Amino acid sequence: MEAIQLFQARNSISRSKQRIEQELVFFMLVEHIAYDKLVEVHWAGEDGVWRTLRAAHLCSGGDNREIWSARATFSPSEEASLPGDIEFALRYRVLGEEYWDNNRSRNYVSNADSGVLLKKRTQLLSADFNPILQAGQRFYPITVAVRHSLQPKRVDLHWTTDHWRSTNVTPCFFRRMHWDKMRRSNARNPNRYDVGMWASEIKIDDAFRVQYAIACETPTGTIWDNNFGQNYLARRQRLKILTLNLHCYQEENQDAKFSQVARAIDDLDIDIVCLQEVGENWNKGQGDWNSNAAKIIRDRLRGPYHLHTDWSHLGFDRYREGIAVLSKYDFVMNDAGYVSSSQDVYSINARKVIMVQVNVPYMGVVNVFSAHLSWLSDGFLEQFERLRAWANHKHGGHLAATFLCGDFNIKAGSEGYRAVVRTQEYEDQFLAATSRNVFEKVFRRLSPNMDRHLAKDGRIDYIFMQRHSQLQAVSAREIFKDGDRYGRVSDHIGYCVEFEPNW
Repeated sequence: MEAIQLFQARNSISRSKQRIEQELVFFMLVEHIAYDKLVEVHWAGEDGVWRTLRAAHLCSGGDNREIWSARATFSPSEEASLPGDIEFALRYRVLGEEYWDNNRSRNYVSNADSGVLLKKRTQLLSADFNPILQAGQRFYPITVAVRHSLQPKRVDLHWTTDHWRSTNVTPCFFRRMHWDKMRRSNARNPNRYDVGMWASEIKIDDAFRVQYAIACETPTGTIWDNNFGQNYLARRQRLKILTLNLHCYQEENQDAKFSQVARAIDDLDIDIVCLQEVGENWNKGQGDWNSNAAKIIRDRLRGPYHLHTDWSHLGFDRYREGIAVLSKYDFVMNDAGYVSSSQDVYSINARKVIMVQVNVPYMGVVNVFSAHLSWLSDGFLEQFERLRAWANHKHGGHLAATFLCGDFNIKAGSEGYRAVVRTQEYEDQFLAATSRNVFEKVFRRLSPNMDRHLAKDGRIDYIFMQRHSQLQAVSAREIFKDGDRYGRVSDHIGYCVEFEPNW
């Protein structure tokens, strides 16, 4: 395939009593050569001025391909009229190379208010595909673009909300006034580019995801569009959990680093944050709430987060050192307790754990524990055993998942890590998302060589999930490390894992 090629483009003008708007939308198919890439649309309107519109990743396009999209909206003003007819080309830059799709040096042309333009040889596709289901959304609209010269008799959506355990079929409908109904546009249906628009909607209710393929019946047979063999998939927002040890006020430029943590939580839209070494001024053991690190971070977030925190012992001779959970979702319940034999606040091995229970939309109720356990020689095994027993006691049949998050002070593959593996109850979700083959060897086949499989894995911070939970890890990343956009904020790296239902 070409490194970049046009998938579809739309040029429409909507008219109402209040305003007139012209919207330009582009979808392109991009070869995945490397993660760091730049995809752009270069276009010019009737004024002849060339402009650049940056595209963003939309979804997978199958077989090492990605679908990217870009859109822009314009209103007329005294300074500028609408773009009108446009010509455009696509540019893709990656690894120092540059690739173009400029319609074989002729550029593409899209007339004002003409509707959808399909790439050559495309017969059928889901137009203006949106992969995200919004909170509260119970119906999912779908518009299908079909080559009108195929003489389509009917267009059907074959869809499921349960991974094809059950299948539904919903018809689409062709209306001459499609563009007027959808966008108050004068575009014709079918248009000058031999494209007819069919529309329908799927009733998804409270489903987390919907998958679908499109069938079009023509006089010569049925043609399908299943998004390059992987079906179209729209879903709710995933659950994002971050764990981070804050290093208890030991960082230079500490206040700025609290702001960096808050910025990352905002930018990455983290749902639940588990923090360890949460410092707060000792103040003769009475604490000082305004200096609590978790509170400071919470107060700098753009949106509201609920906070549960507690402390374990005197840290670095001047702080109440503890743990915390920040959550977008209200706490159904919360708790705290020591898992160490010692409860002496002057002992570094007095270790308290906190837990919260939250109801995650479209996924269910989850229990989340934030923990900072001792090293193996200082009591890890007994502390983990108490934590495990506590978590199992709270893990009822109504739960979607139980998470044990935090600084466990056990290196991946070490004796302490092997003890966690041997329980066959709690599993390393960062590993599950980033190295599935190694995860299977370690947690499912109980490989005796796990230390070798994990030899280059220096983590001591984890997000463990109860094995029989109803969620699965689908993506993970390291945050707050040298070279990333947020930089170091602690002597630990943060780990963020994304989850979605496994049903």
